[in-house]
Amino acid sequence: MKNQPNDVPKPNKKNIISLEIAKDWANRWRKMESTYNSHQDCRAFNIPLLDLQEVIAEGPTSVRAYIGVEKVIIEGENVYIEKLMIVGVDENGKDMISSKDGETLDSESGFIYDFSRPCPSFCDPDSPLNG
Repeated sequence: MKNQPNDVPKPNKKNIISLEIAKDWANRWRKMESTYNSHQDCRAFNIPLLDLQEVIAEGPTSVRAYIGVEKVIIEGENVYIEKLMIVGVDENGKDMISSKDGETLDSESGFIYDFSRPCPSFCDPDSPLNG
């Protein structure tokens, strides 16, 4: 990961997730995707500008978004929350994350950012794209 200039925000730990969590969410999405959309109503994601600035500060040539689903239990019921995970991508089209063991990110790796503000409920009800 490149050094960050003073005027670029340092990554916010609350927006960074582990490789283990990212893999869990992505695998759940892939397993559920064929039936998921018939039961859930995710239309979009609201991405705070600061979150984008944090991934851009890593020096990528582009970013890649992975889709995942977090499973939480609320009052004894499974609740699924859509997740959008962003990683920096280098000039060769490779994700700027690395893991020697496949389970945890290496110390020199970029971060995996959790951009999870799904619509609904973080929607613009007047947007023509939200119809």
